[in-house]
Amino acid sequence: MTQPLFTPIALGAIELANRVVMAPMTRSRADDDGVVGALTATYYAQRSSAGMITTEGVFPTLDGKGGVGTPGMATDAQQAGWKAVVDAVHATGTPIVLQLMHTGRISHPDLQPGGHMPVAPSPLRPRGAAWTADGQKDFVTPRELTLAEVQAIIEGHRTATRRAMEAGFDGVELHGSGGYLPEQFLSSGTNERQDAYGGSIAKRARFILDTLDGMIAEAGPGRVGIKLSPESTRPNEIHDDTPGETYAYLTDRLRAADMAYVNVSYFDRRDNQYHTMFRSRFAGAITIGGALTREIAEQLIVSGDAQAVVFGRAYISNPDLVERFRTGAPLAPADIATFYHVPGPVGYTDYPAYA
Repeated sequence: MTQPLFTPIALGAIELANRVVMAPMTRSRADDDGVVGALTATYYAQRSSAGMITTEGVFPTLDGKGGVGTPGMATDAQQAGWKAVVDAVHATGTPIVLQLMHTGRISHPDLQPGGHMPVAPSPLRPRGAAWTADGQKDFVTPRELTLAEVQAIIEGHRTATRRAMEAGFDGVELHGSGGYLPEQFLSSGTNERQDAYGGSIAKRARFILDTLDGMIAEAGPGRVGIKLSPESTRPNEIHDDTPGETYAYLTDRLRAADMAYVNVSYFDRRDNQYHTMFRSRFAGAITIGGALTREIAEQLIVSGDAQAVVFGRAYISNPDLVERFRTGAPLAPADIATFYHVPGPVGYTDYPAYA
């Protein structure tokens, strides 16, 4: 009997040998200049039995950085660091996708070029704190982007996509959730603009759609995905007055022929209307992730709700996750204390494969 997780699948133009995708996970191992090193190449190569790897969130422009130790794709040095990662993963035959993540207001002046204020659609201060080199510091009131600056950030995503493809990535994913800049534009609770990028649902969705257009123009059809998580955890004080209408409008305008996939969070039963909505309105591939068990993942594949399934934390401590699923080997627990901001291999590349 065929095991559903281990059958091949195409997500747009990206060919996967199996349907287990490694999720984007912030690990905060880049240097002060946002450059990843040899240890990061080892980390991803260790996990390359996945059908596809999605990198941690990477800032496309220098003002998109939201945490100490997070990597970028805005400079030549950052691009060179990621090329080494791609080469290490491709040596095993696995596709790898770069996730672009502009954090917007979820940042701090200590993380911004020249110590400037973080930017956002509207000057609304979120509660919470950012991780800086000096520890956690409270978020500040961001500076509202001008129309010219909005266009510059959209162009920055396009340029970062071009860099990614030049580095050899198989595709690029836009982080459209997490309470970061794209979701800040999309949501009525964080976007009070009254111009081309704010007000109606159509105008609030424009930032994401314009950004995707630029990314697709650089990567080509079938090589751009987007991560969406409507109402999943309401991270970073994201709120929308009419989320059903907002996400229906956005989904209707995602061009399936040009997209690789839409990645959506796995919701509990009361939120399953979003799965139904995405499946009925988007004709392309859908991937689902978020605290999945193997059993739930297999059900999602068999039912047709997802073409591939996304695993996050399990990949931190189980670099050979696909082999463990295939053989029924137990999963190793992860040490939460080493998830972020730990120098060297501890909690990063020192988890062994199952003996």
